[in-house]
Amino acid sequence: MAYAKDLKKGQIVQIENQYYILRQQESKSPSARGASTLYKFRFNSVPGGQKLDMTCTGDDQFADVDLLRRTVSFLYREGDEFTFMDSGDYSQYLVNSSTIEEQLPFMSDGMEGLIALLVDGQLLAVELPSSIALEIVETSPAIKGASAAARTKTARLSTGLEVQVPEYLSNGEIIKINTETGKFMSRA
Repeated sequence: MAYAKDLKKGQIVQIENQYYILRQQESKSPSARGASTLYKFRFNSVPGGQKLDMTCTGDDQFADVDLLRRTVSFLYREGDEFTFMDSGDYSQYLVNSSTIEEQLPFMSDGMEGLIALLVDGQLLAVELPSSIALEIVETSPAIKGASAAARTKTARLSTGLEVQVPEYLSNGEIIKINTETGKFMSRA
């Protein structure tokens, strides 16, 4: 059993015989004497994506899930289905776009180094690396003499993701993006 105070973003728990992945977490410490810290969670069911909001104390328990982590690569997209291949035994997993909708803007065909979270042989979630490198496909022209601390401009990347980048960058350059915040980090 996992305590509410120990849950981390991206963790999968079982609530009423349904699997849920933790998407948001917030803790509040009341100022009254003797009051316990409250944890507010937003879960999404996997598969499915239905939202569930809960408020718990730190001692509330959640059923552990027998979770297997495997390194996979993203092969291709066919309609609403995404295909991943296990890097160890080359088995393939199909998953619906609603299950991985938050990771989609960061994923491109052939991407490697992803971690699949499997329960009973079924892919329930995908963890991205902390940063990824993507190519700028569309942005306004670079400005000569622009400094790194100057203004930013919008750039569309090869996956369709739009981020704010410094003015000195131009089309065709490869940049690093933080997958937690979705923000520009540096040139790759």
